[in-house]
Formats: sequence, C-alpha cells, structure tokens
Amino acid sequence: MKNRGLLIAALVLAALLGLLYWSNRHPRSDNSNPALPTPSEPAPNILRFNEGDINKIELKKKGGDQIVIAKDSNGKWQITSQKLMGVDDSAISSMLSTLSPLKSERLVEEKAGNVAQYGLAEPKLEVTITDKNNTVSKLLIGDDTPTGSGAYVQLAGDPRVFTIASFTKTSLDKGLNDLRDKRLITADADKITRLELTVKQQTIEFSRDKEQWQILKPKPLRADGAKVAELVRKITDAKMDLTAASSETPGSSPTPGASPSKAPTPAIKNDPASAFASGSVIATVKVTTDSGTQQIEVRKNKDDYYAKSSVTDGVYKVAAELGQALDKKLDDFRNQKVFDFGSADPSKIEIHDGSKTYVLSKSGDDWTAADGKKYEKAGVDALVSKLRDLKATDFADSGFGASALQMTITSDDGKRTEKVSLSKGAKNALARREGESSLYVLDVNLVADIQKLLSDLKS
Repeated sequence: MKNRGLLIAALVLAALLGLLYWSNRHPRSDNSNPALPTPSEPAPNILRFNEGDINKIELKKKGGDQIVIAKDSNGKWQITSQKLMGVDDSAISSMLSTLSPLKSERLVEEKAGNVAQYGLAEPKLEVTITDKNNTVSKLLIGDDTPTGSGAYVQLAGDPRVFTIASFTKTSLDKGLNDLRDKRLITADADKITRLELTVKQQTIEFSRDKEQWQILKPKPLRADGAKVAELVRKITDAKMDLTAASSETPGSSPTPGASPSKAPTPAIKNDPASAFASGSVIATVKVTTDSGTQQIEVRKNKDDYYAKSSVTDGVYKVAAELGQALDKKLDDFRNQKVFDFGSADPSKIEIHDGSKTYVLSKSGDDWTAADGKKYEKAGVDALVSKLRDLKATDFADSGFGASALQMTITSDDGKRTEKVSLSKGAKNALARREGESSLYVLDVNLVADIQKLLSDLKS
C-alpha cells in the first residue's frame, strides 16, 4: 500500500515536470486575442499625409449635405460647396492635424466580412481627401464602439477595420457652421491703419502711424492708444452667433443635429433680419488696410445686438460686448494724460512759476540746476512722478485764465519736447498743451502741489 502511494506521487511529479518543460519550450503568446495588438506593437496609421499636400477635403454625412473645402490658387482654404465661404483657420488646422497622420487605436479585423456590424455598410460620415497629386482617399466612419470611447472606421477599398478615438472622430465630424469663418471683420488687426466709428450721429476717425494712434475727426486730438487698440480688438474678434437663426438661411434645411424628420424651419417674424431692421442703430464701423475697407453696422433690439457686415451675406446676432464697445463718445478715446513722456524719466525740466524759474537737467542718475549744483534725488523724483501722473478728469474748450505755471519737458533723448501751461480757477485747474485748442480739466489743488514740490527741492 505504501509502495503504491509512492508510485502515484512519482507519476504526478513526472507529469508536472513534463508540463513545466513544455511550457518553457512553448511560451504563451500575449496576443491571444487577434483583435488586440501586443503592448509593444503600435497601433497602425490609417492614413499618412503631409499637411501641405492636402488640397481638398469633402465631408458627407448620412442623410445630409456634402461640404467641400478646397485650397484656392493662393493656397487659402475656402468652403466651395453651396456657395463660396471663408474657413475658420483653427477648425481646418485641427482637421489637417488629425489627418496627418490619421492614427488608429487598434486593428479590429484584417479582412472584415460583415462590415454592417460596424455601421460601415452605410457609414455615418464619409471623409474624402485629395492630395496635390490628385490621389483620392476615402475614409468611412461607422458606429461608435460599445464603450463609446471610439468609432469604427475603414478606408474604401481596404478590407481592414480599425477603431479611432472619439476625439479623432469629433475633429472630423464637422458641420458647415463649425467650419465657416465666423468673423464679421477679417482684416488683420495689426494691419489696420484707419478706423472710422460713427456713433450717436458723430463720426470719430482714427489714424495709425506705426503703433501710434491719433484722432483725426471731428478734429485732431491725442488718442489713448490702449483704448483704441482695445476697440480694434473687439471689432476684429467679433463673430456671428450661429446658435441663433441667421437671416441667411430662412426656410433652409435643419441645422446639424436637428431631427431629419422635421420639416424645414420657415422664416420667422423675429429672425435676425427682422430684429435688425426694426432695431435702433448703435454704430457703424469702417476699418481700412492696404487691401481695402471693411464695414459692419450694429443695431440693438430689446436686449440683443445684431450686425451686418460687408464681408459676408446675411444678418447675425452678435455678443453684447461688441455693441457696448462701440457705444462710446469721443472723450472715451482721448488721451487724458497731460504729458507723453510715460515711464521713462525726462532729460530736462524747465518750469516758470511767476518770477521763479526752475531748470533741472539729468545726467546719468543725477539732476543738476542751471548753476551746476546737484538736487537731492528724492525731491526731483517726487516732482517727476507728479508731472507724469497729471491726468484730466474732463475736457474743456474755454475758460483758461492767466498762467500760473509754464512747463517745458524734454524726453526721448531730446526727440520730444512738450510745453504745457497751467491755470488755476475757483473749482478746477486747466492745462493747455502747446498746439492744442482743447483744455485738460485737472484737480484744483494740482497747481499748489507742484509749486510746493518745486519750493521743497534741495541741492
């Protein structure tokens, strides 16, 4: 009985040793599921292009219209289906990046027999790409994967079926409103040299020389460059609000995502065109570059703003911030600062206070008087800071009395000389810049403040 037990144990041990030997000679493949690549095997690319080689992209949704995007003779992308439209640069850039190359997540089948199970017999989206050699590739996008994290795809004429990530599908699955250029002014903000704003029956005209903005109309005035630049930004950033119906397509097919069973939406009474026509005019803007002039007109109806542009057909709802940015008056764009020397210290200050004359010249970090004596830096810094901060609270056309102070400031390595006179009234002080008819209204105490700083200067 004991020998029999030993024999059984020996047989079991021999069987285990044999199994171990076979296992070492035949390692288990990590690719036991042929549908899944091994961890070391990268997912194959479905398409490979250089972005610059793609000349045309056609999108055809199941049951929808075809959208064709193509390069013109200058290499600029345009929507050419239905009617010619500009393309949103960021949208086409994202699409080109997705296609160059188009990456799969995994290879599902090498030779798919029944593509209908993947939704590829009647694909939800067809993407046709034509390159510079007129080589055509058609990508078919079918159902989403069971987890919803991707979609099944296939190249026309290729038996393989792949999956792609859901974000890859999203970057290709675009409608007309996703792809079109939604800007109302397409001029480059940096290239705008002239801007004309007509608001509240007054036309304000700005001109730019390099980076310096100037008011030309209703009369030449100094402009606040930052405020004009912000106005330009608001205008060039203005876009159509395509979530609202546009007057361009009343009675057309439903927008992407709408139920195909519904009848086309008829033109409604309060569509953008009707709201624009019955709205109150806020402003008209014209911007000019070397390429020409573009214009938008903005109106308000109740709490909403609508715009009509010279660069595109139709009337569109726009963001309220555009209307608010245009609803300004002349003084909102004027430079309130009395002096232009800004953050850099002037090189010379000359001030006449009645019979007293102060001349301060800067050499390095030192300020010296006309007799060569050095002033204490703290006192001069306080004076310069006060002059730099002189800022109008309002503007006036008359009322300047006898001059209390006459100031000449030299800055920008001697290239800029500003002459300003100050007068003191009962309620305020007025500043007058040489060569300007308009006056700057200042706090009444500023004249006395400057006079005290001058008297406190120590050498």
